[in-house]
Amino acid sequence: MKEIARKLNGEISRLTNKTFKFDERVAEGWFSAVYFLKTRDIVENHLPDNIVTMQFFQKDHAVLCGTDEVIALIHTFSENPEELEIYSLKDGDRINPYETVLTITGPYQYFGFLEGIIDGILARRTSVATNVYNVVKAARSSGKQKPIIFMGDRDDHFTQQSGDGYSAFIGGSTAQATHAMNEWWGKEGMGTMPHALIQMFKGDVVAATKAYHAQFPDDQLMALVDYNNDVITDSLEVAREFGDELKGVRLDTSRNLVDKYFLRNQHLMGTFDPRGVNPELIFALRRALDKEGFRHVKIVVSGGFTKERIRAFEEKKVPVDMYGVGGSLLKISIGFTGDNVLINGEPEAKEGRRYKHNPRLEYVEYTESEE
Repeated sequence: MKEIARKLNGEISRLTNKTFKFDERVAEGWFSAVYFLKTRDIVENHLPDNIVTMQFFQKDHAVLCGTDEVIALIHTFSENPEELEIYSLKDGDRINPYETVLTITGPYQYFGFLEGIIDGILARRTSVATNVYNVVKAARSSGKQKPIIFMGDRDDHFTQQSGDGYSAFIGGSTAQATHAMNEWWGKEGMGTMPHALIQMFKGDVVAATKAYHAQFPDDQLMALVDYNNDVITDSLEVAREFGDELKGVRLDTSRNLVDKYFLRNQHLMGTFDPRGVNPELIFALRRALDKEGFRHVKIVVSGGFTKERIRAFEEKKVPVDMYGVGGSLLKISIGFTGDNVLINGEPEAKEGRRYKHNPRLEYVEYTESEE
């Protein structure tokens, strides 16, 4: 059983290194800024009995993510982790600007070298979770929640997929493109066909869809219909071929192209931007499908969608049933800061920083790392 299932069942309070599988070189300081390593050596030799409190915060309204990972990191790589006192918020908590999300108290030389890694984990995980949350929120602004498919596999290094997928899950995405994105939270990747499949059938969308359906007959059948830049024609051809078996069509038209529907109906143009996946194209597609009795066929859109673009679609009540979103969800826009704010129980911090008690923080029990 995956740890996330045990956590959701209440059997454990947080995920551990059994899920995260950290690079063992963290213990050697390989990923820590060198000045943290030098400071650890100085403190060990000159101030061995110090007890500091390090506190972490950020400056936005956000959805916190990465706390389980950070705590597992500390429990795995700090010296004498059972002697550290940790208080933390939880993954998924809504947080305010400058709110303390985590404190660690203990001898600096036990854990101080992990400061930058902790900042980085919290920054990336919280940024992705917050980005996804905002997109999910935009996708329900018309009054009905539209599902979001997390499609960030091509927008960053593949080694980030598991953590990004978990962050997307915390933010509210329930469908993701790769198995790796689902690794930490227990699902499988989903998807149908890329343009490459249609290319190998020489642009014949119906033939490509037939092959897909023959190979994966238990999948919900969804056709990609923008390959020939004629989405209405190709959608109708696929719908006529498969009828009730066709569950949806996906549009991924380049933002640099104008669909052939508008080139055939130039009298429609002049009052809107006809490029890419645009509202007027979706309205026309929905009308065409409905006219021929294919009201059951859902419309999925992808290609450069952001929270702003989704909100604009929803405000116009564009008949989209699902959004596929990628690169905009991976922008790192939230940075965390760790500060030493107490020493031996007394206030001591850089100018402009101070200890900020947060009654929402919960004490974290020490849990030995599981491999």
